[in-house]
Order: sequence, then structure tokens, then C-alpha cells
Amino acid sequence: MQKSDGMNYAPESKPQPVCEPGQFVFAAIALDHGHIYGMCNGLIGAGATLKWVYDPDPAKVAAFCAKYPGVQAAESERQVLEDPEVKLIAAAAVPSERCALGLRAMEHGKDYFTDKTPFTSLEQLAAAREMTSRTGLKYMVYYSERLHVESAVYAGQLIKEGAIGRVVQVIGTGPHRLNAPSRPDWFFRKEKYGGILCDIGSHQIEQFLFFSGCKDAKVVHSKVANYHNKQYPELEDFGDATLVGDNGATNYFRVDWLTPNGLGTWGDGRTIILGTEGYIELRKYIDIARTKDGNHLYLVNGEGEKHFAVSGQIGYPFFGELILDCMNRTENAMTQAHAFKAAELCLIAQRDAVKVE
Repeated sequence: MQKSDGMNYAPESKPQPVCEPGQFVFAAIALDHGHIYGMCNGLIGAGATLKWVYDPDPAKVAAFCAKYPGVQAAESERQVLEDPEVKLIAAAAVPSERCALGLRAMEHGKDYFTDKTPFTSLEQLAAAREMTSRTGLKYMVYYSERLHVESAVYAGQLIKEGAIGRVVQVIGTGPHRLNAPSRPDWFFRKEKYGGILCDIGSHQIEQFLFFSGCKDAKVVHSKVANYHNKQYPELEDFGDATLVGDNGATNYFRVDWLTPNGLGTWGDGRTIILGTEGYIELRKYIDIARTKDGNHLYLVNGEGEKHFAVSGQIGYPFFGELILDCMNRTENAMTQAHAFKAAELCLIAQRDAVKVE
């Protein structure tokens, strides 16, 4: 698993199939972001069958086929979308193109699973909301910093069990290493990536809504900056925001592209969840100067202080739940309203952000 570059971070886990081979068939379209590998790993580990891959870049397709030897390289997007056996399209397109691909997938009767951020404009979100409402199909989002991190999954379980009481605040930090030479051109064009709060900020808002149990929230303040990468004038290398949820919980998060080269992973992602009866801290990808292993959860409550190292112990239930949701038309993995609300709030935070120097 690639730990130096977040763009190619693709966790793998022990298979936990929820269906028989061939029972749930999916395809991958648009390999613009390396997260497509994490998405496919998760689905395959949960029992899904990967049938097709399509991307206009032969080099991307060749690398993908080398990773997944049984997949067929399609000649066109249409060939994939018109295959009645395919139930779900997984995609990691350029962010500004994710919605249009999702609409095409749903027009062909497929559920859609996209990398974050799912949209770069509120108009795209409105179109997707209309399509899901009209068709009943899913527009699911790979919010990987919660869904594909075992410490975050475990935190959700502890909160549900009441380990820290009522959640009243979530603080999130989402630093990333820039690795500019390895980035594609679209990464530096704001029209394409949507802005830092829209992009990697979407992880932070989604986990706030989940951990706090909010159905909605208000963006109180947000700001963005390009502090250290003036050679890329459209890049924002820093962003933060404050939100208040509809149940009174508050959120502050910071995201950036300022991770120093001396860190042993691509970003020291952390989350602190404060409850009325305790708190949880997640050190997701590393515990600096102590161990390069990730998935550390620290819990303090009335029973004392506890440390859990949970790599390889919790798994990633989202993917199996998503497959079953698609098969049974349920909403156990993530509700459509939640996926869209997280997207809406990050778009609002980006739109209203104060630009600082």
C-alpha cells in the first residue's frame, strides 16, 4: 500500500464477501485519480465481481489490468454502460466531470460510486438530486478518510455504544503531501478540482455529520489560501472552516497541502471527537516519532485512558453494506441524503470562503 502519496493510497483487507461470485457485477470507468484502486479493492473484498474497465488512456488501463488480471478492457464507455450484467459503476474521474458521468450511468440504470469530491458546483448537485429522486438509483461517494480507515470505523462503533456520551464537537485535520511533480494538470486548475474545501474538505464535513449525528449544518466561516505554492496560482494549499450542526454539535477542520517530506506517510490525518462523557482521538495514518503504523484510537472516559491499535482488526463494512444496499434497495451503508448533504456543505464552504494571503 502506497503511504508516501495520498493519491495512490489504496487500503486492502481480508475478504469479507456478502454475495456469491458473479452475483454483483461492477465496472470501473475513469481512472483519473488513484483512489479508484481503493474503491475497487473494497468492493472486490466484499464479494463484488469486477468485469470491465474503461479509460481513454491506454497506459492507465494497462496498469489497472495488471492489478486486476481478470478485468476486461472495454472499447468504449458505452460498451460498459449498455451491459445489463453491470449493476454499479465505480469511477474516479476529474472532479468537475464526476457528476456528468454519474448522470450517464444512472440514465443506463446503474448505481454510481464516485471518488470524493462528488461535485464541483451546486448546479451539479441539484442535477444529481433530481436524477436519484426520479430513478431511485444511488449516487454514492468514497469518503475514504472515514470509510477506509479502521480507526475511524471503530470510533463510529464506540460512539454508537455510548462510550463518550453525546458528541458535541468534532475537530479534524486533513494534511496532505503535495508531490507536485506527480500530479496531473487538472489538479492545479480550480475549475477542475473545485477548491481545497470542496475537494479534501469533503472528507472532514462528512465525518463531522456522521460522528455527531447531524442531518444538516450551517457553515459559520471558511477561508482558503495559497501560502507556499505561488508557482501554481490556482492551487489552494490551505483551507479551514467552522460549522454548527442542527443538533448543536460544532465542527472545526483544517486541510492543507503542506505535509513536510520528513513525515513517514502522506499526511498526519487526525480527528478529535469530544463527548459529554469523554473524548476520542484518531491518529489515522501514523503516530509520529513512535510508530509508522496507523489506525491508533485513544479513548478517555469515566473508565480511564485507553489506547487501541486496530489495523487489521476492524475491517471496512461500508463496501459490503453498499453491495447489499444496491441489491436490496436499502440504505445501511450511507443514506443518499447524508452523501449529498456532506457534498452540499463543502460546496457552500468553498463558495463563501475568505481568501487570505
